[in-house]
Amino acid sequence: MPHGLTRGQNTGQLHFITFSCYHRLPYLKDPEPKDILERVIERARLSHRLCIYAYVLMPEHVHLLTSEPETNSQTRALASFLRVVKGESSKLLKGPREQFWQTRYYDFNTFTTGKFVEKVQYIHRNPVTRGLVTRPEDYRWSSFNHYATGAPNAIQIDSHWVDRRRFELRSNDPLMR
Repeated sequence: MPHGLTRGQNTGQLHFITFSCYHRLPYLKDPEPKDILERVIERARLSHRLCIYAYVLMPEHVHLLTSEPETNSQTRALASFLRVVKGESSKLLKGPREQFWQTRYYDFNTFTTGKFVEKVQYIHRNPVTRGLVTRPEDYRWSSFNHYATGAPNAIQIDSHWVDRRRFELRSNDPLMR
């Protein structure tokens, strides 16, 4: 880690993560690489037992708003989650390229409701800001439509929709009455 850079991990806070393709080249510009990356992120989310609150896959970078893994051991650190995501997706997507991902990632601790809302809005508006679509609901590789409608995504999003489904399932469970 470069001198002076500290990561606020194992704090129980949420993290706004950004990681980029090698030299910020648009390796994710086509649908297939984004679909593959979504599947890799979902598998890593499950294995590391963390929550993803918002995401967007852009042509040359990715934004995630995520919790820390459930366990705070070294093998389950947030860095381990990202290492798995980048490593697995790189194997599947690299092809003849020298390298698929930049080595580093950006991590911003999100510890207030205001920052949470700001980061979710930033993530969902990113494709519009970049001119990829005119409306956030038109971009398929984002959690926006889940937030708007509750529709499931390739990556499970932890939101009020999921909380509502959990509540409904518990309410309909005869053992919970």
